[in-house]
Amino acid sequence: MLTLTSPVETPLHRLPAGVKLAALAGYTALLFALQAPGALALAGLPVLTLIAGGGRVFAAHAGRMLRPLWPFLLVVAVWHLATGAALEGLAIGLRLVIAVAAANLVTMTTRLSDMIAVIERLAAPLTPVLPPRRLALAIALAIRFVPVLSERVTQIAAAWRARSPRRAGWRVLAPAALAALDDAEQVAEALRARGGAG
Repeated sequence: MLTLTSPVETPLHRLPAGVKLAALAGYTALLFALQAPGALALAGLPVLTLIAGGGRVFAAHAGRMLRPLWPFLLVVAVWHLATGAALEGLAIGLRLVIAVAAANLVTMTTRLSDMIAVIERLAAPLTPVLPPRRLALAIALAIRFVPVLSERVTQIAAAWRARSPRRAGWRVLAPAALAALDDAEQVAEALRARGGAG
């Protein structure tokens, strides 16, 4: 739960976390500045190249981490087709997929402790109001939990389909919420056993 760093070593693993997070911020800003689908597709090539450069296992894992996006992409596609703005919908879909793929790439190649250290340094001016260590841990855990919870929802939906011919729909919300609470409790216990957030 506390780490989603890929065990497959890539050159990106050796880059400092601060450099990767700064590059991600700049890259995401660039994606939002681009409007044309063609320009967005070209902007996505470096991320695709870096993911593919990690090898088959690394790329397959990166692809699996994008699966939770399909419901959002479906909603975007249906809405923009219905309103006659297909190109705008395509641009939004591309921007979403590329941005999440880039964020996943950083997550897969950066240790949680390194992320916490960077956020702590950035949050140092907030020390009188909020301890930087706690803020950094909260942000890092949120980053790590999102793909884990998405995978958990996928597993619950698959379990429902195996037991019922009906569509799961909203019925997965309660077990997903309970699973999230259970995971949060396990992480809290692990943190307490290691001395807390500091």
